[in-house]
Amino acid sequence: MQRKIFKTGNSLVVSLPKDAIEELHMTEGFVVNVYFDRVTSKLIIDPIGPEREVEGISEEFAKQVSEFIEEYRPALDELAK
Repeated sequence: MQRKIFKTGNSLVVSLPKDAIEELHMTEGFVVNVYFDRVTSKLIIDPIGPEREVEGISEEFAKQVSEFIEEYRPALDELAK
């Protein structure tokens, strides 16, 4: 499904398809990780949602983990095979 990127403030935004939002029970504030797969040149949206949030993890640590995963995604994908 094609989606158009639009600007809100200083951010670029893409809307999510209604059927995906409904199936994942997403609401405003729902948490996702967004990765760029350098091998396939695709953006990956990984739903976290409230049920998968971990208490006691700082926002800075979560950001560092996300950056690590983004940087090493191809190697991690190979290791997962």
